Amino acid sequence: MIRLALLRHGHTAWNRAGRIQGRTDIPLDDEARDHLRAFSLPQGWADADIVASPLSRAMDTGELVTGHTPHAEPALMEMNWGDWEGGQGALLKADPTSGFRDIEAWGWDYCPPGGEAPGDLRARLEPWAMSLTRDTVAICHIGVMRVLMAMATGWNFDGPAPFAIKRDRLFVITIDGTNWTAAPTPERLIKATS
Repeated sequence: MIRLALLRHGHTAWNRAGRIQGRTDIPLDDEARDHLRAFSLPQGWADADIVASPLSRAMDTGELVTGHTPHAEPALMEMNWGDWEGGQGALLKADPTSGFRDIEAWGWDYCPPGGEAPGDLRARLEPWAMSLTRDTVAICHIGVMRVLMAMATGWNFDGPAPFAIKRDRLFVITIDGTNWTAAPTPERLIKATS
């Protein structure tokens, strides 16, 4: 049995502007850096492997929270939003010609123009997660977290998700063979001791 804890990266200027980042390597903003320096992992995770998406916002979040440089894991790269990267979701949604849909209406196979579908992420994330041999903290992105949590909860991107991804929390999935279960409540990061 392995515990996989998912932590979303800190804010960037694009997050605050409502822009879709996807694989665009936007750094953490100064406010996020100051915020993250005040936190550390909760008890019970000191011996876990620390991995992160290779994008700087995830790598830097991992280093700020743990004090160590995470191992860069390509499987944790955010989904490719294709033609929508850099756009604002609210503006795309208001444009009937964009094809934009809320994530809750995607199913596993809907794909942004030129991008990836949730099923594409599942195809790269599942083998990685099944290869884990130790408890692991993965610092990653909301798209990656949605796919892994969907696999652990049975959500199919077809209506409201049974979870809400928030920052400064570990979303813990227990992997026991082929059985995946999500903890009912995320674990909050704790205030760092100086």
